[in-house]
Amino acid sequence: MTVLVTGGAGYIGSIVTEELVNSGNHVVVLDNLSQGHQTAVVPEAVFIKGDLCDQEILHNTLQKYGVDVVMHLAADKSVENSMIEPGKFFWNNVACGINLLDCMVKNGVMSMVFSSSAAVYGQPKEIPITEDAPLDPVNVYGESKLIFERILRWYGEIHGLKSISLRYFNVAGASKRFGSDCRPETNLIPIIIEVALGQRKYLSVFGDDYDTEDGTCIRDYIHVLDIARAHILALNHLDAYTSTKVFNFGSGDGYSVLEVVEEARKVTGATIPIDFCPRRPGDPPKLVASSDLAKKNLGWRLEYPRLEQIIKSAWLWRKEHPTGYDY
Repeated sequence: MTVLVTGGAGYIGSIVTEELVNSGNHVVVLDNLSQGHQTAVVPEAVFIKGDLCDQEILHNTLQKYGVDVVMHLAADKSVENSMIEPGKFFWNNVACGINLLDCMVKNGVMSMVFSSSAAVYGQPKEIPITEDAPLDPVNVYGESKLIFERILRWYGEIHGLKSISLRYFNVAGASKRFGSDCRPETNLIPIIIEVALGQRKYLSVFGDDYDTEDGTCIRDYIHVLDIARAHILALNHLDAYTSTKVFNFGSGDGYSVLEVVEEARKVTGATIPIDFCPRRPGDPPKLVASSDLAKKNLGWRLEYPRLEQIIKSAWLWRKEHPTGYDY
């Protein structure tokens, strides 16, 4: 089928695109390159530089390439920045998303796989988190993802749009061809690797007084290739549901910031100095997923369950591309 990947030049989007092409799909990537890199798009995919707020580009793309389904990964994603510029996040993650949905409906494209987030849960009362846990985001980023999930439900009821939302946790790692080169980088493992390479002097750790064993936040880390496969499985199961569905994707294990640093020291052989800083607003102390529903309904399984595998793949890619996609 023909798949439009919004944000397909970004970190996760580029690897989702790679896997879609490897699975025999025709892929069109739409990205404004505000955070992505054109060189991160496989040459087998069609690349269009454009913004989701531009209805003409969206209409022409859907029509010209006969798009069957949209994988929507385009978004602003920094939790920290979302608490500084809420309007920017609601505009890009919600308003522009509505523009995309309206163009899809007008052009008869009635299927979407949506890249959501575990941030919709906020500070969960029970761990691991299941899909029926209360939805109470503690940051603007999570709120923007939750709002769009709710919008998808209404577009399903009113227009018949089929959708699956993927609530995934902390994605890291790399494929052999593509890895993380976000600017500015906000994810823990890529930042640790930049410290290991000497591109940063130290790792800033935000908060050492959380209610966890070592006082630092605990997160569920999942390999980007496992997330890419989750998108393919969701795509293949869209017709199995008559209403919008949501699935968690995570490893089921949680690691504190200090545990991730220690594992990275083993993988890289680097010292990785730490500087403790005050907490950031909007950071829950612990997020760990239950992915049982995705395993049962989509047949999803982890191929890279160990934190060491995730860090090693990211480390190998960045060593080969020390300046990211500037090569």
